[in-house]
Amino acid sequence: MSLNVIMMGPPGAGKGTQALLFAEKCGLPKISTGDILREAVSEGTSLGLKAKAVIDSGELVDDVTMIGIVRERLLKADVAAGFVLDGFPRTVSQAKALDGIVEELKKDSLIVVAIEVPDEDLLRRMTTRRVCQGCGRNADPVEAKLLSCPKCGGDFSQRTDDNIQVIKERLKVYARDTAPLLDYYNGRQTFCLIDGTQSPGRVSEMLLEAIKAVSRADSAVRTEPGQRIERE
Repeated sequence: MSLNVIMMGPPGAGKGTQALLFAEKCGLPKISTGDILREAVSEGTSLGLKAKAVIDSGELVDDVTMIGIVRERLLKADVAAGFVLDGFPRTVSQAKALDGIVEELKKDSLIVVAIEVPDEDLLRRMTTRRVCQGCGRNADPVEAKLLSCPKCGGDFSQRTDDNIQVIKERLKVYARDTAPLLDYYNGRQTFCLIDGTQSPGRVSEMLLEAIKAVSRADSAVRTEPGQRIERE
């Protein structure tokens, strides 16, 4: 049985951090949109070269190309035990295509985790967060008080797009584009919401507990199709 997880959440919710922690804990590859594109481009696949041309022109990679690149990535041997997707899908059309890919490749059900954080908390987080210029990781609340990254020694600084106006626009775009996606997944047995206002450690614990719970429930439903599993 494979563990196939989609991690969702608005900018500043800690989605990327939680995806990485969960992937490391479970020994699964964390696959982000940026990672997929960079790999496809570096490998020189036909889709990778197409994506590179689009990126070089300053445009966004279209759904068809992105879906094709995701499919190629999910064919690789390292995802046999599962994967954690971060940043894909972003639209309902991508989500439907991903369902088709999962069915085609005969993989187990997708578990969709949405991390929820109120906008006021997101604004506070993003206007105060610091990013390492060396390794690119976000500083945790303790590290944010330091001048340099304890991991690589790089300087901590604020992201150029972490200002109120830009952040509000990013949250508006996320809400507009993601609401239909949340509606698409919401009725599934394997969909779960996580309170992202807790400490990162507590969010990790809740996330792991929720994924275990929906995995067990989904397994029971697939074993006994007539059985209905109620979630709290």
